[in-house]
Amino acid sequence: MNRRAVISLMSRSLAAGLIFRRPAVIAAASSTKYQELKRYAAPEARQALAVDSNCFYAIGNSSVAQYSKESGARIAGWECPEGKPLIHLNSGVVINGSLYCAHSNYPAVPMTGSIEIWDTRTMQHVGSHSFGIGVGSATWADFYKEHWYVGFAHYQHKGAEPNRDPSWTSVVKFNQGWNRLEGWVFPSEVIQRFAGYSCSGGVIDDRGKLYCTGHDAPEIYVLKFPDGGSTLELAEIIGVTFPGQGIAWDKSSPGTLYSIFKASRQVIVSRIARS
Repeated sequence: MNRRAVISLMSRSLAAGLIFRRPAVIAAASSTKYQELKRYAAPEARQALAVDSNCFYAIGNSSVAQYSKESGARIAGWECPEGKPLIHLNSGVVINGSLYCAHSNYPAVPMTGSIEIWDTRTMQHVGSHSFGIGVGSATWADFYKEHWYVGFAHYQHKGAEPNRDPSWTSVVKFNQGWNRLEGWVFPSEVIQRFAGYSCSGGVIDDRGKLYCTGHDAPEIYVLKFPDGGSTLELAEIIGVTFPGQGIAWDKSSPGTLYSIFKASRQVIVSRIARS
């Protein structure tokens, strides 16, 4: 079908009142290639994961399990009864032998959030930093150039606070003492593609670009921190083979991304190749 025919078909569809769940977004031509490499079975992979040089960590609502990257075998795990005290764990990152996970009280309101910490050598829960009632539901955290970046989600329906919607979703930069330094919101193009949900995963690459995922769209949104103002800039959208949720860089293997397929309880290893 040629370009004129495509435009004609789109015009007739709009005139007929058809509604697309995720509207098309015109972004810069993608220079990034995505390739899935392998999958591991991990029953705990309900929300997100983290990864270090030897292991990956499958994350459920109130559980974390450690797996060998080489064999895929389960090594150790930690679990508490849901809500005692942890309710809804999300994306994680491993820094110097400690696993840091974003945590929230989703779907309860008012929203609260915290960062929960495990020692990866013992898989014991060793610490917590509470944000209390803040700017949303903490869904991911990453550490870049000696600062913390945390995603705080807002929703349209389940878990929504009064007079709030996904446009209130933000990224906040903290120093190592968890003092807030800066904050940004998402561009409207990305908010539309969240489709009533929010930002589930976020990681920063070595160039300072932010890679984010939604709740169930098979897409990564590559964003730039702006030179001015408070709105992140959409650089490109990468099609992927997993439906949103948490993501993590394997920093021991540049360009290697870990993600989950929640429905099948799998951890997916992929390659992100930039030109």
